[in-house]
Amino acid sequence: MSQLAAKGLSRRCGTVTGLSPRISTVIPRSRTFLTTSTREQDQKPTAQDGVRPPPPTGRSFKGQMMVSIQQRLEREREQLGRLATIRNEKQHGRNLALTFMLFFVGGWCWYAGTRYPRDPDPASTLPLSATRPPKHSLGTAELEAAWADFAEIVGDKFVSTLDADKLAHATSEWSSHQSDLSDKKHVPFCVVYPASTEEVSAIMKVCHRRRIPVVGYSGGTSLEGHFAPTRGGICVDFGRMDKILKVHKDDLDVVVQPAVGWEHLNEVLAEDNLFFPPDPGPGAMIGGMVGTGCSGTNAYRYGTMREWVLSLTVVLADGTVIKTRQRPRKSSAGYDLTKLFIGSEGTLGLVTEATLKLTVKPASSSVAVASFGSIRQAADCVAKVVRNGVPVAAVEILDDDQMKFINQAGATTRQWKQAPTLFFKFTGTEAGVKEQIATVKDLTKKTGGLSFDFAKNEQEQTELWSARKEALWSTMAVRDPGDHVWTGDVAVPMSRLPDIIEETKSDLKRTGLTSSIVGHVGDGNFHIIVLYNNAERKLAEECVHRMVKRAVEMEGTVTGEHGVGLVKRDYLPHELGESTVDAMRKIKLAYDPLCLLNCDKVVRVEKPAKGEVAEW
Repeated sequence: MSQLAAKGLSRRCGTVTGLSPRISTVIPRSRTFLTTSTREQDQKPTAQDGVRPPPPTGRSFKGQMMVSIQQRLEREREQLGRLATIRNEKQHGRNLALTFMLFFVGGWCWYAGTRYPRDPDPASTLPLSATRPPKHSLGTAELEAAWADFAEIVGDKFVSTLDADKLAHATSEWSSHQSDLSDKKHVPFCVVYPASTEEVSAIMKVCHRRRIPVVGYSGGTSLEGHFAPTRGGICVDFGRMDKILKVHKDDLDVVVQPAVGWEHLNEVLAEDNLFFPPDPGPGAMIGGMVGTGCSGTNAYRYGTMREWVLSLTVVLADGTVIKTRQRPRKSSAGYDLTKLFIGSEGTLGLVTEATLKLTVKPASSSVAVASFGSIRQAADCVAKVVRNGVPVAAVEILDDDQMKFINQAGATTRQWKQAPTLFFKFTGTEAGVKEQIATVKDLTKKTGGLSFDFAKNEQEQTELWSARKEALWSTMAVRDPGDHVWTGDVAVPMSRLPDIIEETKSDLKRTGLTSSIVGHVGDGNFHIIVLYNNAERKLAEECVHRMVKRAVEMEGTVTGEHGVGLVKRDYLPHELGESTVDAMRKIKLAYDPLCLLNCDKVVRVEKPAKGEVAEW
């Protein structure tokens, strides 16, 4: 029996001590307990000693519990591993299915789009309420990548990011629109200087692909905020494109690039006894003159820029190059795209070449100056000259304040009578010029003229006419530190010219602002020049607003020659009607659907903020 007991004890102890090392490491305290218990049993008395041994107890409860927990954990780990494997296999299958589905749906949509294109917008016009805000890419990475593209096209030295260059292409001191230059939207990211139509096309292709806004720039003499950026982007300066490409003397036309100045052009043409009539402010260049549809002092006799442009080469928003027509003086071949681009202010395309009509220089010319007791008398005299059909080349008006500023500035070689003054230019044959002078002298006397002086030689002509050309600069010369200048223009039918000039003159006096009136009154067009400081800006705005409203009510136009830009765009619906402006907007988005070219000029392409537009 003692042997059987010994075998049983040995079997039980073997079961405990025979646990795997892994389990023993998990429950080290149990292992110590079992070892101790076995040692104590060896020391207890056996049956041979006359004492009955205790019954075998087997594993302890704690040991059995720990083994069970370990086994359950291992089973759970195995199950989790199997589930993860199954999940990965299913996810891979789902990804393949999703990829296949996307390719299938995308391919089907592309096929359906080619087979069933979307119906075109049936509307003939585009109301402002139906527009969507333009989306441009102006991130730093995008603009820097574009800079690298531009540098590859024109060369590194013809892409400028200098602050001085950027600010010079953002505004000017004579602009009526004053930009907030602390806002990046109102300053270009860089200025690019192309040298050919091909380079301009390549630049526009980059901007079209990257959705970067573009503003064109030639002489920078415009007054209504035409070249002021409103959405950042870049400025394309045509300064390197300043060549007279070809003079066709026998055909009386010339082909020029956009940065040719009208003054320089006439100096070259004079060698062949030729003449280009439009003559806006000094410094103006052909590109800007086309953009604004300008005129100048010769408009009464010779007409505006629209009458003197035969053909244009234009780069469109996506880089496409078009030529609007050939060189003949007349053509009925399709739409007149030449006239469409004249006055578009760079919103439809960038002009890179222009073919201009020329005329022969007149055989004889002269200038006369007449002063009057009131601005009304001077305006009445102009109306009489026009009604009598006197073919003067130009007739300009300067009020008493303007004559005072010219004297104060010392811009001319003589002192002038500080009274409302008319400047006449006569051209034609020698006999014809003498006849015109005699007729005009008689008309000035009948309308209250105080004096009448005419030039007897070329030197006197230059001296007398110099006062008219110095008007704006003379006014700017007398401004106080911190003053800005606002030059606005309107035009009315000739019969209403005396009324609007007299009413505007009285309105200016009531404001107390330093101001003057000048103008090409032979065709009903006149300008006001107003000086104001920051505190007086609102006062100047209201004065210009009343002048524009007055002109529209007299069946006139909100701008005779300065163009629309940013300053006059919200007046167009009052002059032309909402539907007409909506038609213009439709044309704009037809040529430039991404609104990259001189965005926000002429017509709005996005709804204005509340209170942004003055009440009519």
